[in-house]
Amino acid sequence: VQLQASGGGLVQAGGSLRLSCVASGRTHSRGVMGWFRQAPGKEREFVAAGTMSGGKVTYADSVKGRFTISRDNAKNTVYLQMNSLKPEDTAVYYCAAEPTGGLITSSMWNPSAYDSWGQGTLVTVSS
Repeated sequence: VQLQASGGGLVQAGGSLRLSCVASGRTHSRGVMGWFRQAPGKEREFVAAGTMSGGKVTYADSVKGRFTISRDNAKNTVYLQMNSLKPEDTAVYYCAAEPTGGLITSSMWNPSAYDSWGQGTLVTVSS
């Protein structure tokens, strides 16, 4: 499966952005889609993930209550709505896909559980 992320940009602290990730190729209706981010000089970290069936959603503590992951299966698209953005949210955001949907929640936090990655979209939050 190929993933194309978009929607990043420059926003002031407190603002909002919505990221999109479109999947093409051999998409899997039962899989897991996740969002990760990587700030300069830091390791890639988990942000949010959910099953394409909608049965399971999980968020990093740092974004709970501010970010929402959603999906449109008809469009093979996953969204990340980001509200109340903070300068520390500045990073390149990546979407990722796992085809089976059989992950336990803690496994959804692990980048190695995903086998397809998008190219990343830069989010910059100014203070």
